[in-house]
Amino acid sequence: MAKKNTTQMLDGMPETPTLGATGRPLREFAEPQPLAQHGPARIISLCNQKGGVGKTTTTISLGAALAGYGRRVLCIDFDPQGALSAGLGVNTHDAITIYDLLLGSAKDPNAAIQRTSTPGLDIIPANIDLSAAEVHLVNEVAREQILASVLRKVSGDYDVVLIDCQPSLGLLTVNALTASHGVLIPLECEFFALRGVALLIETIDKVRDRLNPAIELDGILATMYDSRTLHSREVLERVVDAFGTDVLDTVIGRTVKFPDASVAGTPITQFAPEHPAAKAYRQLARELVSRGAVA
Repeated sequence: MAKKNTTQMLDGMPETPTLGATGRPLREFAEPQPLAQHGPARIISLCNQKGGVGKTTTTISLGAALAGYGRRVLCIDFDPQGALSAGLGVNTHDAITIYDLLLGSAKDPNAAIQRTSTPGLDIIPANIDLSAAEVHLVNEVAREQILASVLRKVSGDYDVVLIDCQPSLGLLTVNALTASHGVLIPLECEFFALRGVALLIETIDKVRDRLNPAIELDGILATMYDSRTLHSREVLERVVDAFGTDVLDTVIGRTVKFPDASVAGTPITQFAPEHPAAKAYRQLARELVSRGAVA
């Protein structure tokens, strides 16, 4: 009996799928369709009580990528360090900030909104004054819901609102979670970053039970990934094992282009549009649209 040609046998077999960094088959996410109309916005908090995990970089880059796909995006700088405002190159000196809106010294959020160099991407800035907000708000009635009442006045003009939270689980972060429909957790691929995720998810669950029943976990985004190191690969594997499909397929690699873009006050999608990091954030935008987290 004649032997079958090896090539013919292989041709009849399904191809082995290419695996991504998460260990799952790589998926292509289609470019989002244009929107027939804008608003009301879905509000997403970018939250992690550990600092330096890529919250601000993700807020800037994701916001710019979504704006590039025709979405109207409003970013809220909710960190007293004001890194989001600096990273988008907007003025915070003598400007109306989110602090003024929280305390009621400014009533109209539209007066605080500043345009950025990216069409379709706006921001309400913050500065060091915001560090005093928790002290001032602690005796306010419904103090956890003040940000939500501010955003209700402008959410109809946007498709998505991204809140860049400070590295804390204090009253400001609880305000952001109470105002949000979803939470995106940037998680550095480093062992110590893993330890606080369970506490953060516990906080989200408490907010869901007591203040905001509609809040959802939109995903965990692996950041600062370096495929050359065993440590990064092991941490990402543990995150996927622990959180399964809550971990997004998109993985953001470590690169010096991010600080360069921050110094320029420009999103990486404009600063180096063909860089793998810019492509990754455009993929993240497409993935969130495909998941229904963004219109």
